[in-house]
Amino acid sequence: MRRYEGTQTGYRQLIPGPVFGALIALGGALLLILLIMGFNAPAPTKTIRAFFLGPWSSPWFLGNTLDHIGLLLTASLGMTIAFRGGCFNLGGEGQIYLGGLAASVVLLKGERFLGGGALGLAGLMALGIGGALGALTGFLKKGFGAHELISSFLLTQALTPVADYLIAGPLRDPQGNLLAMAPIAEHQLLLRLLPPSSLSISFIFAVFLIMAGHLFINRTIWGYRFNIAGAAPAFARYGGIEPEGSWVPAMSVAGALGGLTGFFAVAGTYGRCHLGFPGGLGWSSIAVALIARNRPLALIPAALVYGALKAGSDAALLATGLNFETAAFIQAAVLLLTTVHVTPPLVRRRT
Repeated sequence: MRRYEGTQTGYRQLIPGPVFGALIALGGALLLILLIMGFNAPAPTKTIRAFFLGPWSSPWFLGNTLDHIGLLLTASLGMTIAFRGGCFNLGGEGQIYLGGLAASVVLLKGERFLGGGALGLAGLMALGIGGALGALTGFLKKGFGAHELISSFLLTQALTPVADYLIAGPLRDPQGNLLAMAPIAEHQLLLRLLPPSSLSISFIFAVFLIMAGHLFINRTIWGYRFNIAGAAPAFARYGGIEPEGSWVPAMSVAGALGGLTGFFAVAGTYGRCHLGFPGGLGWSSIAVALIARNRPLALIPAALVYGALKAGSDAALLATGLNFETAAFIQAAVLLLTTVHVTPPLVRRRT
């Protein structure tokens, strides 16, 4: 639904429906933040200032915030592709974890044989591992009727403990005190854009992938067929398009982008693979995709809001000692508001 204004010649559109809904949801979210912090924060004014300005207050904070947004963009694009293809990927966390682990092994073990080429091979290995996990889920759905919600989730739950064991056991750095693999050599890391922050060239790759995803879905015949197969299977079948044919590609691409996110995290953000490094990134990417309504270009503002929300909560925790439960509640409530689809309530009649 859209909002219109009556004129002598007819209706005139004031605000597009999706934009109107996003503005209402965002306004409600901001009001909620102010109310919660006003009543629960030990120093409301200082807390609110830290929440909104903290993520952008210095090059270090800015770089770290943008780096997290870049990871969200890559992972949420994979979720969007899965949704567009008629699938729901709950295996993102495991795909990120296993992709990052495989990339770390290549970077640590393959440098002796490959030199500078180890970085490229690590990225390809992460893509391959994540893509294989996604393809397996799509194959089980197409070939055996296994629901991808269950199979992708169970696959992640089964493989995550294996990754934990490898990182904390055979692959652990014996010279360190962390449950992590050895640090990746400096020359094997992705180029840093804003040192000493963690922002790397992966952010530019993430934006490029978003643009490529938009062009594929909205500007190519293959993207049109893919989109129709996922959005309207009956209509697609009537037009000669097999909806089931999109399941394996959709899940494969989603898994590959999850694995690539893991590569960006270990070779860019952290510089090593440590226990549990995704930290819920796979689940956050689902939220970002839902906020963006599965539109690739809309992932940019959605990831910006989500990333700023998390960074703002962290800044408020550090600056004013905001209660951890309060910060978590703010994030959950704001996400709930921003995922609600709000439509304009009235259409003014022509006079």
